[in-house]
Amino acid sequence: MKEKFKLTSLERNWILYDIANSAFTLLVSTLIPIYFNSLAGAAGVHEDMYLSYWGYAGSISTVLVAIIAPICGTLSDRKFKKPIFLLTVLLGCIACACMGLTTHWLVFLGIFILAKVGFHSSIVFYDSMLPEITTEERMDNVSSMGYAYGYIGSVVPFVICLVLVLMCDSFGLTMGGAMVCAFLITGIWWAVLSLPLLKSYRQTAFVDGKGAPLKDSFKQLVRTFKEAKAEKHVFVYLIAFFFFINGVYTIIDMATAYGSALGLDTTGLLLALLLTQIVAFPCAIIFGRLSAKYDTGLLIKVCIVCYTCITLFGMFLVSLWQFWVLACLVGMFQGGIQALSRSYLGKIIRPERSGEFYGLMDICGKGASFLGTTMVAFVSQITAGVKVNVFGLQLQNENLAVGSLVILFIIGYLVFCKADKLNKERA
Repeated sequence: MKEKFKLTSLERNWILYDIANSAFTLLVSTLIPIYFNSLAGAAGVHEDMYLSYWGYAGSISTVLVAIIAPICGTLSDRKFKKPIFLLTVLLGCIACACMGLTTHWLVFLGIFILAKVGFHSSIVFYDSMLPEITTEERMDNVSSMGYAYGYIGSVVPFVICLVLVLMCDSFGLTMGGAMVCAFLITGIWWAVLSLPLLKSYRQTAFVDGKGAPLKDSFKQLVRTFKEAKAEKHVFVYLIAFFFFINGVYTIIDMATAYGSALGLDTTGLLLALLLTQIVAFPCAIIFGRLSAKYDTGLLIKVCIVCYTCITLFGMFLVSLWQFWVLACLVGMFQGGIQALSRSYLGKIIRPERSGEFYGLMDICGKGASFLGTTMVAFVSQITAGVKVNVFGLQLQNENLAVGSLVILFIIGYLVFCKADKLNKERA
């Protein structure tokens, strides 16, 4: 009889941080874009520009993280992982809690960018801990459970925030006051649930170094790029990851903004995205268990193909029921592709260089997110006011913008097939 999979104490604490930061991720994909739209609308910004400004803010934050991430990665491999991880967590938590302190849409975007920089920078360190807190045999399962419990755990603070916002009158609050509470609740949740990992984690894999850490980190960054290029199996995988994760992150970041721009009911959008979290929980765990029976590369390919189909479906989205279907479909594959992509890299690199390579992975992920959000924002902007009839459906500029992501999924699939072949030949 097969022994039941049990998590170690360190693995549980590592997963708990996924629950902590996922509360912010869920807020970003649901309430924050809607709140931003209300601030921008009150300031006289034209509604056709909401999606563009939101997309550009996301792009700026990803560029900043893409610059910072590899430096953080090389520093983390020099025994600095835990203290810098703490600093990034603090930046994210504090910025999140402070987002309700302004009603000016541009200042709000500035604080939002700081919160995202803190969040994404912390993920570089968090992901690089994976090869240290578990074994290669357990990596797929632990990574998948991290995303799974992150999805379902983040529902707890989100439901509280959602009740406050939707029923603000019953609590004697204005919409703005309810959002202030939502930002505070999320920031505190994030901070408190980070404590177990901060307390229990001890860095065991590192590279010895002497001299100025910051200066050496730049030198090491150059060496890492060269080594990644020399290790073709890693280099090609990172290129593939750049393309296919592009669509995944863009859909996550801009789902609510997309539905809101199409004029869909706000409450319906929020409840649909809550459904995404609930569906994603068991599906992420299922993908983790499937990885024990089927090749991880094959499962990633399945996820990419399914995401391509999901994007095509999303392009023709014109009503709320379609958004609900889209939310359900995204939940089925979102956790799987993220978790398996993370553990796939962990299997093909050396543990003592995990910080550097996960830093490069984050560059690819954030560079892809920058490309995706910028692409959607740009296409939406240049086609503002355009309406196209396809199969009897009247598609707006936002539909065309989302449809452009299909190309990147296709490229990602083709390059990943090459990367997976290289890794199989090397094994």
